[in-house]
Amino acid sequence: MPSARLTIGLFILLGQTARAQSRDRPTLVVGTLAGEIRLNGRLDEPAWAAADSITALTQTEPTQGAPPIGRTVVKVLANARVIVFGIRCDNPPGVSLVSYSKARDADLRLEDHIRLVLDTFEDGRTGYIFAVNPSGSRYDALLSIQGESENSNWDGIWEAATSATSSGWSVEIRIPIRTLAFRAGANTWRFNVQRRIQSIQETDRWAGPRRDWKFGQTDHAGELVGLPRFDLGRGLSIRPALRSRTGIPAPHADLDMKLDGSADLSKRIGSDLLGSATLNTDFAETEVDARRINLTRFPLFFPEKRTFFLEGADLFDFGAGLSSDLLPFFTRRVGLVGDSGFAAPLRVGGKLTGRVGGTRVGALVTRMGAVRANSPSTTLAAFRISQNVLRESSIGAIATLGDPLGRPGSYLVGTDAIYRSSRFAGDKNLTVGLWGLAMGRSGTSGDRSAVGAVIDYPNDLVDANVSWKRIGDGFDPSLGFVPRSGVQIFTVSATISPRPQRLGIRQMFIENFFTLVTDLPGRWQSYHFFFAPVNWRFESGDRIEANYVPQGEHLTVPFDVADGIRIEPGSYRFTRYRLEAEFANRRRLSGQLTWWFGGFYDGRLDQFEGKIVWRPSATFAAELNGERDIGRMPHGAFTTTLIGTRLKLNVSPAFQVNSFIQYDTDSRSAGSNTRVRWTIVPVAELFIVYNHNLRRPLNRFEFDSNQLLAKFQYAFQF
Repeated sequence: MPSARLTIGLFILLGQTARAQSRDRPTLVVGTLAGEIRLNGRLDEPAWAAADSITALTQTEPTQGAPPIGRTVVKVLANARVIVFGIRCDNPPGVSLVSYSKARDADLRLEDHIRLVLDTFEDGRTGYIFAVNPSGSRYDALLSIQGESENSNWDGIWEAATSATSSGWSVEIRIPIRTLAFRAGANTWRFNVQRRIQSIQETDRWAGPRRDWKFGQTDHAGELVGLPRFDLGRGLSIRPALRSRTGIPAPHADLDMKLDGSADLSKRIGSDLLGSATLNTDFAETEVDARRINLTRFPLFFPEKRTFFLEGADLFDFGAGLSSDLLPFFTRRVGLVGDSGFAAPLRVGGKLTGRVGGTRVGALVTRMGAVRANSPSTTLAAFRISQNVLRESSIGAIATLGDPLGRPGSYLVGTDAIYRSSRFAGDKNLTVGLWGLAMGRSGTSGDRSAVGAVIDYPNDLVDANVSWKRIGDGFDPSLGFVPRSGVQIFTVSATISPRPQRLGIRQMFIENFFTLVTDLPGRWQSYHFFFAPVNWRFESGDRIEANYVPQGEHLTVPFDVADGIRIEPGSYRFTRYRLEAEFANRRRLSGQLTWWFGGFYDGRLDQFEGKIVWRPSATFAAELNGERDIGRMPHGAFTTTLIGTRLKLNVSPAFQVNSFIQYDTDSRSAGSNTRVRWTIVPVAELFIVYNHNLRRPLNRFEFDSNQLLAKFQYAFQF
């Protein structure tokens, strides 16, 4: 692990060389909310007319610094218990709205929408994202990785209503103060607003309207000033849930019925910390994972979707440059056991998340129930602390305890140091990170440590990255995700993204990614060079791409790529190619077509991937996904097929029906997951979920299992 002296020296050096620039932030005065606001999107109450407003946004796309094509007016009102945003979006004649989503947490990036960011601790590192489109679809997320990305699986309690106007649309957004964590006693928050006009692919922003700066980088946001003294009441929320389930768990089994309950409790400790507890937790409402075909010898990564683990998830982020090739704490290890991911009951769990001054803290302790002989009852815990230093940087530590399989003596400890600046060389982004980890468990041996470093230059015209990881041959953390140990991983990437503004091309991406994996002494195991000389996005929103991908694998043990098809030990060098076309989402019918072809170990592999999306209205959408892989190897051929269909009926932003049907030839099974989500009021929700599974051992489908679940939950707030 890097020594404290080296870390401090590095921070001092970089702090001296980065030319931080002081500047005045734009401000918006928060108006007083004396009465009630009827949430209808019209902004017709007298309080709106008297409130201060933002009227001048600036283009970031397509022309940085240019005035917007349409006027956007933003106002904010607040009282002790709620903050309300009112926004009017005007378009000139001939500029139409693109809005086809009503569902909660729809991806709104490719349709008209308004996006807000709130940095309630004014630390430039964490915050909340809220977005709404003209159809009333609501999206929310937690900022992660210093605002460079978003965790959209988080769901807060808030409301929004939209209304059509003669020149565009308007929206009112009401957020209860209880939904947010914030710095006690502060009368200012960092705030920014961004608008997307999809038909002409224009993006307008209030503060920091530069392409190099992401919207979530709140160090470049403006400020809400004049906030009232907020009243959290007792800050206590109790959310009991009643659930029932019935179904046939296996062929020829009897009908199984069960009725039980659960409860979630949360308590604000001041306004900075949130303590949470969960009892007999059920995740019935969580959407199933999308199936994927795996033609590698390593396990696939699936993201966390369960609500309890998502609150404050950003506070457990560790390191810079870490991704699915190494995560020291992966919450899916809690309650999802083994490679098959079978569920273990969460009997009780507790969590503490928040900030104390400039220190971010996260602690999680759970007690899992027994499921099988190899999965006894066990206690699992994770702790994370991160101290803000300099303007945008941090130093932190992480620790985990316990093992899902009950193996004794399991622990992990680690430390990280991250230097970040969005003012490098004046106005560019730069990240330098160092991290180190060590783990232990009874019965383990070998090198049980991992270390790494990264230098990242993520900017609009040039995005470059260099990283190195060394993962010991005995490094296997019980609560982490490490698909490959006993290796060194070197990566170098550079993407150049010019904007030619001719031939109808909006932006070109010339991408180069090189990865080399060696064993610990330095002998090569894998290499992969991804080159995209053509990746063009057009003014229409369509995109085309062509890739050249030489790669190599040195196998010391065989692995089965398909039934009856084994790749034997040896050195393999081959080249893959890709052609891809994506059709703009602004159309009612859109999609993407991809063809991978070329060598594959000592044979050939063709992969055909397709996605078609039909949106006849904002109420209904149908999506068809498919992949077909055709391999021709010296010892035989194989074909694998994966088909997925999503049907979405969005009666309103508060009532949705989603059905997801999947089939793949690898498991020879088909499964459907149909979910009804009705948000009766912001604090009360009803979920109805029906799962039906079929298997196809021969040439016809047979019943495998089914299950009908209903869950009602209500939050009592004090």
